[in-house]
Amino acid sequence: MPDTGLTSEPQHATLSRRVIGVLALACGVCVANVYYAQPISPLFAAEFHLSTSSAAVVPTASQLGYAAGLFLLVPLGDRLRARPLVLTLLALTAAGLVLAGTASGLAVLTLAVAAVGITSVVPQILLPMAAGMVETERRGAVSGTLLSGLLGGILLARTFSAELGGWLGWRAPFLISAGLMLIMAVVLLRLLPDSTPTSRQHYGALLAAPVRLLMTEPALRRSCLNQALMFGAFSAAWTTVALLLTGPAFRLDTQAVGILALVGAGSVLSTPFAGRRIDRVGPEPVSLVCFIGVLASAAVLLLADLHGAAGLILLGAGMLLLDTFAQCSQVANQARVFALAGAARARLNTAYMTSVFIGGSLGSWLGVRMYDGLGWPGISALVGAAALVALARHGLYLRVRVSRRPDERPDDHTAQPGIVPAGPDADRDPSPR
Repeated sequence: MPDTGLTSEPQHATLSRRVIGVLALACGVCVANVYYAQPISPLFAAEFHLSTSSAAVVPTASQLGYAAGLFLLVPLGDRLRARPLVLTLLALTAAGLVLAGTASGLAVLTLAVAAVGITSVVPQILLPMAAGMVETERRGAVSGTLLSGLLGGILLARTFSAELGGWLGWRAPFLISAGLMLIMAVVLLRLLPDSTPTSRQHYGALLAAPVRLLMTEPALRRSCLNQALMFGAFSAAWTTVALLLTGPAFRLDTQAVGILALVGAGSVLSTPFAGRRIDRVGPEPVSLVCFIGVLASAAVLLLADLHGAAGLILLGAGMLLLDTFAQCSQVANQARVFALAGAARARLNTAYMTSVFIGGSLGSWLGVRMYDGLGWPGISALVGAAALVALARHGLYLRVRVSRRPDERPDDHTAQPGIVPAGPDADRDPSPR
């Protein structure tokens, strides 16, 4: 992977368990900002006299902002030292949250949550940084731990937002989170390990690198497509579940969304296990299980249309399955990406996560429209379709890879199981583009 702006990847001391725990917490607290608007959209829809589809622009703007931040800011993780970059982003996030919490109309709220999304990309700076500070054989486990914190933030954000929104109004989650950002900035100022930049390239070259990496790295493209589909399904379900629970089918309040998210938060226990499994067998077997699991979740979610107590139980079970397998898929795909080139991890992660969140934004947008047109069965069909496409793509890759002659197969003796280091002939995806 030619890159004249790269320096050699620096050697770091192994991260302690304490620091890994703090980084996982930081991932969760920061990414939560992107999801506060989802469960409380009926509340600001009522205050601003909006339709549910009009109010859905707010959580969509938050995810689009996050995708923009991934593209514009995360590549700086290879160029700048992590500590000042992270602290600056936390301060800007706090300011954006205050603006969101004091917004007087839909336009200001939408712009504020988009700005918060842009600056809430701290987890995607911490993840590649941590991956470069641990031994190769521990990378999956450490990434899984940080991703469990990130997943906990995604899911508990909905509980936090829904419960506070129900008690104190929809502004409270944004304003309280602004204070949490400042507290986290103080903690990371003391504990965040400093990092040595791995690139001397100017900003324009850093921005261009993710596009070039997508063009030259088939394993990266495959990971991007896999997780864009999984996260699109995840976002479609979570964007519309508030509409289902507060609508005529169940007639519950937004706090019910928080309880459901709390049930789904049990899936955080699965990502460290997935990371350890990937360290042993590689990402491909784990990905296959995840696609099948998401397909199974679609079938369970379809049964939630029964309504009543049985429908609620099936809805909780289906969302737990979806959360578990979508996030384990994230661990598998990100492990494959981080194995490609150490010195370019932030730019690889930029290409990967930007694609993932574009998929999530499209999933939210499509989900609202499917729900308006077909109700909850439309959401179940959307989740199932995403899983089927991912399964078909994965099956095609494995079939063509197995059919290669041994001398055509990439040499993975120097990589993690199932992962091939980047290079001109590494892990070439044989399936049609």
